[in-house]
Amino acid sequence: MSTAPQTLIIACGALSHEIVALIRANGWDNFRVQCLPAELHNRPGEIPGAVREKIRALRDGYDHVFVAYADCGTGGQLDTVLAEEGIERLPGAHCYEFFAGDSVFRALAEQEPGTFYLTDFLARHFDRLIIRGMGLDRHPQLQSMLFGNYRRLVYLAQIEDPDLEQRARGAAERLGLDYEYRYTGYGELGETLAGVRRHTMNEKEVQWRPS
Repeated sequence: MSTAPQTLIIACGALSHEIVALIRANGWDNFRVQCLPAELHNRPGEIPGAVREKIRALRDGYDHVFVAYADCGTGGQLDTVLAEEGIERLPGAHCYEFFAGDSVFRALAEQEPGTFYLTDFLARHFDRLIIRGMGLDRHPQLQSMLFGNYRRLVYLAQIEDPDLEQRARGAAERLGLDYEYRYTGYGELGETLAGVRRHTMNEKEVQWRPS
């Protein structure tokens, strides 16, 4: 009996909850997820090397590998690594883009270029990743340097959760920014993962087809 092709998803830790939720909801039992630390977003120059290391360490055990990162501030360096390894990634420059959808994200950016975005993960871990992660707790003078050009915080919510919305409002107040809430759900993330599954299954079907 033939088995479904096994696909490894190398994911940003900031997307792990949403990816696992989609896998469970859709019964995609041939997907396996390995996450890199979400803190790498504060050091994007390290993302390409960390992704390459994970690919080379794990790819031999799988039929396919997919990288669940956007560019995430690597300035194209992640794409260089993935081109060398022959692997695709999520579309867009940031996770905010595929959660919001391309047209909505572009409209938000045009309306106010100085926008800081939160997702569920960032709302939940704002203190750890932003306040402590960027050293604002120890050096509050950095806030004007890092956030002085921002005017608005937009919370792109994947789930409707009053506690997370309250945290996002608190984050906006903490940074002195106007606040806006947008419910996006999983945006284009689910569609992209479904496309990865269709591609791998179709490829396997071609391999199984008798000559």
